Amino acid sequence: MRSKPETIAHVSIKEYCFTKKQIKGVVQASQFKWDFTWSFYKGVLLVNPPLGRALIEDSLLRFLLKKDYELEAGNEYKFLISAKF
Repeated sequence: MRSKPETIAHVSIKEYCFTKKQIKGVVQASQFKWDFTWSFYKGVLLVNPPLGRALIEDSLLRFLLKKDYELEAGNEYKFLISAKF
């Protein structure tokens, strides 16, 4: 039986601002790296650069929604994506 494809995504929270109601950070998976801004009050996630954005956007949003209150600026986190990048 084959194992399922997996990629570990590493998330670094750079800024968590309650005034602006947003989180800024960096996510890296395999050879890809993106900056993101999540406006949690509006529910809007912006991911840049656009190259490979479709690979990470949904998984990152699910992670952010699940871990929202546990995230702190300056900390690093990781989550598993069920795909091979």
